[in-house]
Amino acid sequence: MLVRKYFYSLMIFVFLLCGCSAPPTVVVEQPQAVSVTQPSATATAAPSATSTAAFTPIASPTQSPTPVPSASPTLTLPTQPPQQFAILRGVVLPDKVSCRYGPGAMYLYLYGLVKGATQDIIGRTEPAAWVLTRSRGDDKSCWVKAEFMDIKGDVKSVEMVYPDKYVLPPSNQGYRIPWDVVALREGSQVTVTWKSEARRAGDEESASSVLYVVETWVCQGGELIFLPIGAYIPQIKVIDEPGCTQPSHARVFFSEKHGYTGPSQVPWPPAQ
Repeated sequence: MLVRKYFYSLMIFVFLLCGCSAPPTVVVEQPQAVSVTQPSATATAAPSATSTAAFTPIASPTQSPTPVPSASPTLTLPTQPPQQFAILRGVVLPDKVSCRYGPGAMYLYLYGLVKGATQDIIGRTEPAAWVLTRSRGDDKSCWVKAEFMDIKGDVKSVEMVYPDKYVLPPSNQGYRIPWDVVALREGSQVTVTWKSEARRAGDEESASSVLYVVETWVCQGGELIFLPIGAYIPQIKVIDEPGCTQPSHARVFFSEKHGYTGPSQVPWPPAQ
């Protein structure tokens, strides 16, 4: 009996001893399972494409280089070559033709051309009613009416030089240019008047030479045409109709045998 009691007492003691030491076992083993397994999985995992991309640096706007404008467009732009105009040959048709300092019968006379004479055609008016001609080897040029010449080629391929690229020979006699130029309109008719000095004795080219040349660009038939007018008095009348996109205009020259004085611009009245 004594042995049995002792055995029971020993078992109870052991049981109580085991119950007191159980919690430390749980506390120690549970963290070890977590600490051993978790680092191992992380260390052995192969890097995925997503993981690599997550570490790729993304350039911010401030890191992007500022684009520098290229100079190549200005260097490679095609250049427009200068327009090439033809120089044609023309043969005089009538027995004799006057070659004048301006594109019209009222301009000063330079010299005459005979039938069969060959000239270079170096310029024209618009339309090509008159052509600027020159003999080869000569430094003088003069105007001939285009219908009096057999022109080899298209006369429109010749450069239009009047009035912008041709200057009438200036007078060296000290004449005053026309002044007080006035233009009045009555419907389609425009009257131009001005004041001028008298021509001195001996300064006329001939008895029939005009004292003034009035160059007009007027609207007729829906087109702006060049119409020079010779005058013996300081007044001319000309028809100027509405309907042209370009404005009409005119200018006045004083004429004597040595050349021209002017021009004076005409204050042109608008079409009604």
